[in-house]
Amino acid sequence: MSAFPEPGSSEAINTGVPSRPRTAATVILLRDTEPDGSLEVLLLKRSPESHFMPSVWVFPGGSLDPEDGHGMEGLTACARRELSEEAGVDLDPGTEMIPLARWVTPEIVRVRFDTYFFLAAAPAGVEVQPDEFEMSEAIWITPADAVEKTENEGFPIVFPTLKQLEALVPAANTAAAMEAARSDPNATRVVLPKVIGDKDNPRIILPGDDDYPD
Repeated sequence: MSAFPEPGSSEAINTGVPSRPRTAATVILLRDTEPDGSLEVLLLKRSPESHFMPSVWVFPGGSLDPEDGHGMEGLTACARRELSEEAGVDLDPGTEMIPLARWVTPEIVRVRFDTYFFLAAAPAGVEVQPDEFEMSEAIWITPADAVEKTENEGFPIVFPTLKQLEALVPAANTAAAMEAARSDPNATRVVLPKVIGDKDNPRIILPGDDDYPD
């Protein structure tokens, strides 16, 4: 697999006491292509001047603000707000948003997030307009194509994004992806990756891996 993107200043290594993760929410916007109905997801490219994940393809999202509210309602409000700000796409407050996963940044990273990933169906005839501040480009791409481009063409995404794309590869369409997430009892269970090895040969491991530390 190609190397993951070079970190920005916010991804600096922290060798001291782990920082407290910020609560965040991300929306994976889904649509079905014409005419075959294949599933596509929206990815945005972060500005090369960004302190956080510069020039990396991401799902729209960001930190929870006080005005977003609390609990799942606040998290989905945060995800809708970030989608509107970064991609110019407004979701109706009644749009179904289904938790897909919850990932926490490894303890070795200076700036950490406790991020909920939500699935949502794109509005009919949706038009995406990156804000040209945080986000510079937008693409619709099948999860399988995104994974293949990451592995073989140096497509710059980070590990949690890759794992969510891999999880969506089996889904034939939007309805199938959302039903699979809806029926997953572990969708909001915390996934905390660990980084082992040394600075020249780091390796990311996940809960359930044989060498995951206690």
